[in-house]
Amino acid sequence: MSAVPDPGGTDASRPGAQGYAADWARAVRRLGFVPMSTDETERLLLAHTVRLAQALLAEEFSAAPAEEVGRALVEAHLTEPRILDWSVRALGEQLPQRVLPPDDLPPDLPVRVAALQGGLAAGFGRALRDRTFSQQERIARSAWQARDSVERALRDSEARFRAVFTGAVIGIGIAGIDGQIIDVNQSFADMLGYTPEELRQTNVASLFHPDDAAGMWEMYQELIEGKHDSVRVEKRYYRKDGSVVLTDLAVSLIRHDDGRPRFTVAMIEDITQRYELQQRLRFQALHDPLTGLPNRTLFFEKLGQVFADAGPEQRIGVCFLDLDGFKAVNDSLGHDLGDRLLVTIARRLSDCVIGQGHLVARMGGDEFVILVNGGEGIDDAVGVAELALAAVAAPVLVGDHQLAVSASVGVVECPASETSVSELMKAADTTLYWAKAEGRGRWAVYDPERSAADIARSALAAGLPAALDRGEFVVHYQPIVSLLDGSMLAVEALVRWAHPERGLVGPDRFIGLAEETGLIVRLGEWVLRQACRDARAWHREFPEAKLVVSVNLAARQADDPAIVDTVASALSRSGLPAELLQLELTESAVMGTAGEPLRSLYRLADLGVRLAIDDFGTGYSNLAYLRRLPIHCLKLAGPFVEGIRGDGGDSSPDHRDERIVDALVRLAHALELSVTAEAVETGEQAERLRALRCDTGQGRWFGPPAPADQITARLRGETTE
Repeated sequence: MSAVPDPGGTDASRPGAQGYAADWARAVRRLGFVPMSTDETERLLLAHTVRLAQALLAEEFSAAPAEEVGRALVEAHLTEPRILDWSVRALGEQLPQRVLPPDDLPPDLPVRVAALQGGLAAGFGRALRDRTFSQQERIARSAWQARDSVERALRDSEARFRAVFTGAVIGIGIAGIDGQIIDVNQSFADMLGYTPEELRQTNVASLFHPDDAAGMWEMYQELIEGKHDSVRVEKRYYRKDGSVVLTDLAVSLIRHDDGRPRFTVAMIEDITQRYELQQRLRFQALHDPLTGLPNRTLFFEKLGQVFADAGPEQRIGVCFLDLDGFKAVNDSLGHDLGDRLLVTIARRLSDCVIGQGHLVARMGGDEFVILVNGGEGIDDAVGVAELALAAVAAPVLVGDHQLAVSASVGVVECPASETSVSELMKAADTTLYWAKAEGRGRWAVYDPERSAADIARSALAAGLPAALDRGEFVVHYQPIVSLLDGSMLAVEALVRWAHPERGLVGPDRFIGLAEETGLIVRLGEWVLRQACRDARAWHREFPEAKLVVSVNLAARQADDPAIVDTVASALSRSGLPAELLQLELTESAVMGTAGEPLRSLYRLADLGVRLAIDDFGTGYSNLAYLRRLPIHCLKLAGPFVEGIRGDGGDSSPDHRDERIVDALVRLAHALELSVTAEAVETGEQAERLRALRCDTGQGRWFGPPAPADQITARLRGETTE
């Protein structure tokens, strides 16, 4: 058997496609008459298999290929109803697993499968009906025309017509132009639950469903008036027992030779089961199989309809709910108990809000969403969120386990005219993240300003790698001055981002992002190398100044096993003497350091590099541990220095801060460490720090961070603005 070309991406030569087609061929031959050889049948059905698979994988999905396959089955004379039943079931249960590539399945596969099943059934039914209609209408017309012309032809035609009329599986009825039924075949009578004799005494109008009666009678009147030669509609009829049957009805007008209407011939097919199948398939495609709630497809369909129907003043509210710690339940108790918990939560959510007309849907996993119907403000949406939280919070008994469950809810409520479906759900997702970040069992309301800040922050984070590659970062240097004689002994390297749109961005806006994303290692290495190059240039021009450059090391850099090699490489490439480089680490990064990070500190000290603790006094200071570290300098945290003023008595907060600074300076000197005071803003502060024997100061009083060329000018004794 040769492979069928597959331009859509499904390999028809794969055993899955061929095996599926072979099983299909065997079922067809088992269930009915097949006017083809086995090989011909398999080749035909393999081509149909490929076409269905291509339709499932198509970028722009359409059920039309399935309808064409259904029609092709009829054209191949594979018309046994059981063949259709097998084909529809196998399309849903077997074809995706056996034929489609497992790594390339579309996300809406169940919806596509359901649509193709309906399309296959529809195409099959329509083709069968069309063929029957065409044959029988032609015979019926022949019969009536032959009767008026030649008696013999009439008898022959009558015999042919009667054979089709009585033996047809489709219902056929003949009525006068007044609607009185003249004759029906047995299939017609069986379909409506009457005998043929009962129907011959009935007017067609009495069979119309009351909801369709007006429109059907108008259509019938137009037909008998000659405005149409035929009409075709889907129509409901009452059976004799009162039940309703849905039919596909085709009515043709038979005329006299002079063109006057004479009879109507109706051909009717019962499509109730096909319609119910389509409805079941639609329900399955639009509802979560575990909880029975509407799924995300149906939710977005309903939400889109709400937006489409919303007036200019109508408000829309959404509560996006996620269970807290559900993964732990699955991991500890198993997915079976986790599923039972989800079913219970889904039922509770539905019971607590559905009476108010709200829609509850499962978005997937442990996420649910409530569409607030008819709310008039944020308070209504918050009320729904609180009801949902209360329903979830009640203990849940699952098997032998009583579980305490909580949830987080993101609440969004606004006029429909101010948002869209995608924007509303994006805001709900963002707000849910806020609620979870603030703790369990709570709700959060969407704040546009906070969202804008988050978006800006995310944009900065996303732009960091490219900015580093493009060289958008610059290093500024803040002087560190001797409090004894006012000479500049060192500078601290502080990175800035020269953003092409936002201007010069300070480190407080992007250093945290760099640490979160891990880019801080690359960025910190770049700052280190640039600072070493600038310091080497100063040392070459002003060797007597012995200006030290101080560079901050983030905790992740300090923990990097390669940090010693990185520092050694920066010194080697720049030619800067190691004693002119100081590395600053935060107190929290140093205290408790053990293992490889501690060895790295000693190896850095062995290089000759100075080590300083930044923001000392703000964390937990293990003084005994500090004594054993290879530290050279303590930098006092800014809040202590800010408390030192030029006024106040013994009981003032200033004196308490002053005593703290005095104690810290004495401690550092006892440990043979130098002390740098940060955030020195006034001359009074500088004088008090000098009186407390603090070694150096840093802050606006001594000069703000400035580009390297301004430091060069200061070393030359030039005045800089």
